[in-house]
Formats: sequence, C-alpha cells, structure tokens
Amino acid sequence: MSESAELLSGMALGSFRLNGQFLQVAEGLARPAGMTAAWWQVLGAVLREPLSVAGIARDMGMTRQGVQRIADLLVERGLAEYRPNPAHRRAKLLQPTAAGRDAIAKIVPAHQEFADRLVGELGVEGARDCLDTLRRLSTALDRLEEPQEP
Repeated sequence: MSESAELLSGMALGSFRLNGQFLQVAEGLARPAGMTAAWWQVLGAVLREPLSVAGIARDMGMTRQGVQRIADLLVERGLAEYRPNPAHRRAKLLQPTAAGRDAIAKIVPAHQEFADRLVGELGVEGARDCLDTLRRLSTALDRLEEPQEP
C-alpha cells in the first residue's frame, strides 16, 4: 500500500474512532436531560435560527431522512415545532420550543465541565490546533467531492 493510501486509511479510521468517542460523550451529557445525542445534535442546529430538515442535514453532515425522523420525534415530544417557511411552502422550518430550550439548558453545565477538562488536557493552543486540523481536513474532503473538470 502506498504512503498516501496508508495516510488516508489512518485518517479515516482515526475519524471513525473519534466520532464514536464524541457520540459516547454526547450520549452521556444528553441522557440526564432526557435526550439522546442525535436529538441534541438536531435541536442544537436550530437554536440560533429555524432551519429546514434539508438545511440541518446539510449543515450537520447527516442524511435528510435521518434528520426528518429525529425532527418528527422532537416535535412529537414537544421539544420542537414546525413553522411555515416563507422561502418554500412544503419545506417547513424546525425550531425549538421552550421545553426544547430547557432540555438543552440542562446539558450546558455538564458540557462546560467536560469542555474545560478536555481543553485542560490538550491546552488551549493544542485544542485550537486540533480544531484547525479538523476544519482543514473537512474543507479538503469537500473540495475533493466537487465535480472535477476534464
């Protein structure tokens, strides 16, 4: 196997492991608030502004169908609601309800405590370097997914 193939495999396997670790942490943080990591992820995507299911999926790197299923559950449980979308009649916007915002607020203290511990472990500059590297990797993958001209 070439060095570039080994590097790609290492990055992919490392990111899969990292994703699993983040999901485990998120599940632990969300559980006391009666949430799941997926519910927190989707609800968190619409805290600043309502978004369509497709918009959430695009921003979060999830499938539209997966987001739709979670959004419907959030609405069913009274944590979110659908609102009319002035830009598109059929693609309603999802926004949190007061109960949804309260559920997220219950997660904040434990989230802050874990964030402080992680940054303490890495150091502020190390944490910034990690974030920069992840962003660079994601941007590179986005560029490679764009159609290439012949």
